[in-house]
Amino acid sequence: MSDSIQVYFAASIRGGRQDVQLYHDIIAYIKQYGTISTEHIGNATHSTNEQEFSKDQMIYLQDTNWLMHSNVVIAECTTPSLGVGYELAFAERHQIPVHVFYRPQQTQLSAMIKGDAYFHIHPYTDFSSFCAQIDEIFQSFGSR
Repeated sequence: MSDSIQVYFAASIRGGRQDVQLYHDIIAYIKQYGTISTEHIGNATHSTNEQEFSKDQMIYLQDTNWLMHSNVVIAECTTPSLGVGYELAFAERHQIPVHVFYRPQQTQLSAMIKGDAYFHIHPYTDFSSFCAQIDEIFQSFGSR
């Protein structure tokens, strides 16, 4: 696959970091298909502390810029996050394809996400089932 595919990986940071190792593994797996602008999400030392306004504003500008230059959004939504919800709506508004992953044995996905026909919803049970679905998604990029 070409590195020309720009991937925006979205997952909880301030909403909870209990899946940070999973995020790290997901990012490592997706990297075979393209460039990920948000690799820091898989970094276990990434701070979840509140930031001052200027830092938050910088994050907003940086992340929306990355979104605008992405070919696809892959979102792990098992841990609810207001920021991820915003990123998904932003992507939809700008017609960036969105694939939402979650583990139904651990959470109920928001009706606002699950009920939106724009989003491709992917329940999964473990890392291998996640990877199988990722492979299918990125194979479709090769046929364009």
